[in-house]
Amino acid sequence: MNHNYLIPANSKKSMLILGFFTPIDLIIFGVGCTVTLSLLFLFNDKVEIGALLLILCPALISSFLVMPVPHYHNVLQLLTNMILFIVGRKRFYWKGWCIYDEK
Repeated sequence: MNHNYLIPANSKKSMLILGFFTPIDLIIFGVGCTVTLSLLFLFNDKVEIGALLLILCPALISSFLVMPVPHYHNVLQLLTNMILFIVGRKRFYWKGWCIYDEK
């Protein structure tokens, strides 16, 4: 085969749980849902709509973070990449093979 290797485009999906989630994603989602269920059981008597939305916030936020988006693993990965780009190095130094060719 002349050492030509073809890697399928979806080879990374096999490393994910159900093709979408990493263990940390499931932990984030599980903690968010557990906190929401705990709050629902704690305040189960006649909750107003504003308080109900506040109680549902942990589950909604954790669901948003682990929601898959195109070209990225999920929203959490997209936000991480954006933050790393914004706070990362903006000036790059040349370390190529012809570094000594320029003055």
